[in-house]
This record gives sequence, structure tokens and C-alpha cells, in this order.
Amino acid sequence: MMTRQRIPLLVELPLLVWLVLVWGALWQDFSPGNLLFGALIAFAVANLLYLPPVELGGRFNLLYAVGFAGRFLYQLVLASVQVFWLALTRGPHLKNAVVAVRLRSPSDLLVTATGHALSLIPGSLVVEVDRSTSTLYLHCLNVVTSEDAENVRRNVRRTEEWLIRAMGSREDLARLGMPAPHHLDGRGHQ
Repeated sequence: MMTRQRIPLLVELPLLVWLVLVWGALWQDFSPGNLLFGALIAFAVANLLYLPPVELGGRFNLLYAVGFAGRFLYQLVLASVQVFWLALTRGPHLKNAVVAVRLRSPSDLLVTATGHALSLIPGSLVVEVDRSTSTLYLHCLNVVTSEDAENVRRNVRRTEEWLIRAMGSREDLARLGMPAPHHLDGRGHQ
């Protein structure tokens, strides 16, 4: 039997916090007792069950995370209005397409975060992910021309770019042509 390498608690902490928040959201109860019980379950799941490792970039930039959140909310509202308008004006005669977009980062975390962010915005849905090439396949509304498809690709890459700037590794930043930060404190500042 193969033994698993023990992951330091500080490295595992973001995953545990996320699992506890999901636990509270699922139960719709953020009381201290429920969150403590969720923390115990999260710790047990992360340490007793086999989970593939999630490689974190080791950095988090709060400024870009807030910028991403603002951009995401703007796109959410704009896309909701656009889908509403398309439903009223075109109805069942609307043209759709599946658009393939190859991402720049091979990180499972960034591919997943990008895919989830895009799927939450009305009018597009990730229908397939090719992990070997970091390619997302999106079903998109109102894509008729190759220019429409290219606009989708630009928007997807811009979403990925914001996520890379917020939490990508030094290698991911280099793929964007950005210099890697030399030293970051716990708040994501140099």
C-alpha cells in the first residue's frame, strides 16, 4: 500500500476554509457550532479520502480579486439583460454555437475557476473540458459568425487573465507577459 505525503496545514488551509464555507452554505447555517462541525468534516475529507492534489499558485492579489469580482458582477448583469432581450426579440429562432477556447494556464485550479465563472454568466455554459490541452468548450447563445466566436474567445481569455492576476503562479503571470512579483506578504502585496 502506498502512503500519501502529508500536506502542511498552512498549504491545506485555503481548501479547508472553502469546504467549511460550502458546508455552511449548503446547510444555510453559519452558526459557530455548524461551522466547527463542517471544519471537522472538511479536515477528515481532506486527510482520510484520496483527493488529487490542487496546486495553488502560492500568491493571492486582493486588488485583482476585487477587480475580477467587479468585472464578474458587471458581466452577470449585462448578460442577464442581453439574454432577456434575445428571448423577447428572437425567441426560438436564436442561433447557438459551441466555441472551443484554449486557455493559457495548464493549472487545474485556474481552468476550473475560469470555467465556473463563465458558466455562472447567462448565455454560456461549459459543456466539455480537455485537461490535456486546457481547452474549454462553451455552448454560447447568439453566435452566428466567426467574429462572434472570436469575441467569445477574447472574453474567456480576459476572464482567465483576471483570475491569473488574482491567484496565478509566477509561471502563469509569465504566460501573460507580466513580471513575477519578488516577494508577497499574506495580503498579496509586494
